Amino acid sequence: MSHRIEPRSGVAFDVPKGATLTVIDPTGEQVADLLAFAKDDVREVISSGRTLDYANRIYLTTGDKLYSNRSRVLLEIERDDVGRHDFLLTPCSKDTFRIIYGDTDPHRGCFGNLAAALAPYGVTEDMIPVAFNVFMNVPVDGVTGQLRVDPPLSRAGDRVVFRAHEDLIVGLTACSALQSNNGSFKPIDYEVTAA
Repeated sequence: MSHRIEPRSGVAFDVPKGATLTVIDPTGEQVADLLAFAKDDVREVISSGRTLDYANRIYLTTGDKLYSNRSRVLLEIERDDVGRHDFLLTPCSKDTFRIIYGDTDPHRGCFGNLAAALAPYGVTEDMIPVAFNVFMNVPVDGVTGQLRVDPPLSRAGDRVVFRAHEDLIVGLTACSALQSNNGSFKPIDYEVTAA
C-alpha cells in the first residue's frame, strides 16, 4: 500500500528487518530526505561518513549499503531507477533558508519536519545527521570540490528500493528547498513491504 507525503512535510514510521522500503517520485524532480535509526537504540543512525568511507565513492546506487555510525548495515539499495542521490548535504533548516537564501520568514525545512516526525520516537534535533537525499542531484567539481545543486534526474514514477537489515525507525520527507526540486514543491510516495 502506497502512502503519500505532502509537499514540504515529513513522516516517521517503522520498517521491520527484512522488509523493503520503496521511495517513489510520483511527479518527477522531487527530493526526499531519508534517515534511518536502529529501533532498539536510536543513538545508532545512518552515517554519511561511514557509508562513503566503505563505498569509496560519493554516488551510491543498486547494491550499495548504508552503514550506521556503529558500522552496521541498516539499509541496502536493491533497485535504483535514477542512480544519482546525495549523501553530503545536511537537511535544509530555517537557518539554511536564512543564511544561504536570505529568507526573512523561513520554512522549518526538512530538518524541522524530520525533528517533529521523529520526536515521538525519542529522537532530538541534535541526533539528526546528514540525510540520504534520495533523487537529489549534487555534482562536485573535480578540481575545486565545489558543490552545485542541479535539478533531480528523477522522472514521474521513478523509485529506489531499500532492504532493511535491522528493525528501523525511518524519517522521510518531501524536500522543502526550491533549489533542490527544480523550482517547485511536489509530494513523495513510499511503500513498506514485509519480507
